[in-house]
Amino acid sequence: MSYIMQTHNLTKTYGKKDACKDININIREGEIYGLIGRNGAGKTTIMRMISGLSNPTSGTYSLFGKTGIEMKKMMNKVGVLIEHPGLYPKRSARENLKIKCIAMNVNYKKDNYIDNLLKIVGLENVSDKKGAGEYSLGMRQRLGIALALVGDPSMIILDEPINGLDPQGIVEVRHTLEQLRDKKGITIMISSHILEELSKLADSYGIIHEGKLIEQFTSEELMARCGQFVSIKTPDPNGAAKALSKLGITQTSIDNDGVLRVNERLDDSDKMIVTLVNAGVPVKELFINNISLEDYYLDLTGGEHNG
Repeated sequence: MSYIMQTHNLTKTYGKKDACKDININIREGEIYGLIGRNGAGKTTIMRMISGLSNPTSGTYSLFGKTGIEMKKMMNKVGVLIEHPGLYPKRSARENLKIKCIAMNVNYKKDNYIDNLLKIVGLENVSDKKGAGEYSLGMRQRLGIALALVGDPSMIILDEPINGLDPQGIVEVRHTLEQLRDKKGITIMISSHILEELSKLADSYGIIHEGKLIEQFTSEELMARCGQFVSIKTPDPNGAAKALSKLGITQTSIDNDGVLRVNERLDDSDKMIVTLVNAGVPVKELFINNISLEDYYLDLTGGEHNG
């Protein structure tokens, strides 16, 4: 498996307090990696270190398989949007991008470079007469993403790019990131508090809690642990699984509490009950369960559910 970025016991200490400690993150090339954690958990600290904006107290990290001096030569292939975009509010989107291109010695006059960046983030129709300070929050975030794309990076690091956006703005940014991954092959590391949206977007996740990485998993592994499934409580889960196989249901598992979990044909729960009763399998309870990424995160970190 090809990793574009890896950290090895990455630690940042301020005085006697560890902002993050012994962080080991693995990000695959061409994926969207979601970093989850409360305010102060250490997400921004990690992103600042791997983007070269802050030095780790201890530990190392690699980019594109390189470390040390060789890695630093590759840092221009990493785009960064940490916290709020650094925009010139009286300058248009085009002018902001032109300034960034000049700063990075990028030839913006070649091949409609700036026009292409604006099109990628859906700002191609924005008037050049309006300054970025007059844009909506969603437009400013998309312009920030365009700025991170100057220099044609292979990876971009985005800290809370959808925080504070209205539903339309969130959808627009999500579609932009999906296109960057699917059409451009860009690897994206993103942090967010909006876990429902992150679950629609990310391919892999890392959960940061009190400065430590407590779990790392893929979207497939998340679906195996969460998502919708039929939960069947019975004293004979093996017999129940065997009976359901006659319906063609094979995606089943038995959890540590002996509850049978069915991960397919959720609309056929009535047929499952009939089949189990006819097979003589006693059923104490059968219901469709729905565990979200937020539920999973709160259960792991000991947080409280709303409502």
